Amino acid sequence: MLQPTTLRFLTDLKANNEKPWFDANRRTYEAARADVVQLTTTLIDGLNASDPDIAGASLQPKKCIFRINRDVRFSANKSPYKTNFGAWFSKGSKHVNAAGYYLNIEPGGSFVAGGLYMPDAPLLAAIRQEIDYTVDEFNQILTAPTFTAYYDGLNRDDVLQRPPKGYAADNPAIEYLKLKSFTAWHRLPDDALTQPNLAQHVLAAFAALQPLVTYLNRAVS
Repeated sequence: MLQPTTLRFLTDLKANNEKPWFDANRRTYEAARADVVQLTTTLIDGLNASDPDIAGASLQPKKCIFRINRDVRFSANKSPYKTNFGAWFSKGSKHVNAAGYYLNIEPGGSFVAGGLYMPDAPLLAAIRQEIDYTVDEFNQILTAPTFTAYYDGLNRDDVLQRPPKGYAADNPAIEYLKLKSFTAWHRLPDDALTQPNLAQHVLAAFAALQPLVTYLNRAVS
């Protein structure tokens, strides 16, 4: 579970997203981050027991958590800080193109997600080829009761309007082949974040994603 003070810090940060306020509240930030590190440690322990790829990656909690400082160099939004905590768990690092699991902590916008977001061209081609060859297996993953209990299919925010080069419009897998990302997400209400069973809830949602994560990593390996 997370402490209510962690969520309150994020709410206050959203209303005061400037360096002087952050500096004045740095101890509160450090306590909130330590709270998230503790949760992340529990999640890694759970993933180590269920996903062999994660177990072999020797993940370190602090390296799974994203920095709170924003990169504002190319953004019109010059707010210096993110208003969420995010943690990424995969057999690679945060900067490696591998499928994995993600937790977003943000009042009013928390969620569990996973898969592979915007893979580069060679990896995207490999995933499309794998789906083309094994669409029945891919369908089974996305229609399994364990998956549909948490996820309403794959996100379709990044999708081509026409079939990708080399694939016919009547391909049985065409709606998957048009995707540029292969992710799914499950919303977490605010009241779930401070419940004692938060880690178990997140790990159950991760477990529902594991067949998809394993499939995608097989495709790009």
